Amino acid sequence: MPMSGLLVVDKPLGWSSMAVVRKVRYMAGGVKTGHAGTLDPLATGVLLCCLGKATRVVPRLMGMTKVYEAEVDLSAFTATDDREGQREEVRVAAPVGEAKLREALGRFVGEITQKPPAFSAIKIGGRRAYKLARLGQKVEMVGRTVRVDAIELLGYAWPVARLRITCGKGTYIRSLARDLGVALGAGGHLASLRRTRIGGYDLSLAVDERRLQQPLTQADLLPVPAEGQDNF
Repeated sequence: MPMSGLLVVDKPLGWSSMAVVRKVRYMAGGVKTGHAGTLDPLATGVLLCCLGKATRVVPRLMGMTKVYEAEVDLSAFTATDDREGQREEVRVAAPVGEAKLREALGRFVGEITQKPPAFSAIKIGGRRAYKLARLGQKVEMVGRTVRVDAIELLGYAWPVARLRITCGKGTYIRSLARDLGVALGAGGHLASLRRTRIGGYDLSLAVDERRLQQPLTQADLLPVPAEGQDNF
């Protein structure tokens, strides 16, 4: 029988999500493979790959709750909203205090309106926004409603805040970093990002880059959760 099931991968730094999918597909003997939620190349962590018949449930799995650990640099903005873009330094009269930071973080919990980054895979007029942005074209992103369940401040030493963010589908942590900086009257971009969980799938279940150098078998795969048990 063709292989079918889920493989949790700890995506390496610098790999695109599709590069991981291509590697998994190759090591699984060419079986149809997809993923349930993109990570940027500069992000690491849980990438949920779906093989064989499990690709049918990708839309359902993409709706699962996600947990991220992020470092936000409040000293500058960038065009890409992460450390890949050129820095635009922001001068502040004094470093933002922790109390002010905590108060601002509270404003981003719940259902919020968020504009995706211009350098994103969202399509505008049939073309990817990041392709237009790389050509120097002005990209006007439309705000949309996303869900943020919780933001925990794990540590703070100006200008870097370490956050744990629990959120729903479609939330851009890069946009959150940018908007947090605006709210504080400072800068804001994503210095690092690691996804630690999608639904019930966390890093303890993940295989790393070294495992992907060897052929995969059915024994490596996890079953698809039953309907309604995606966040077990």
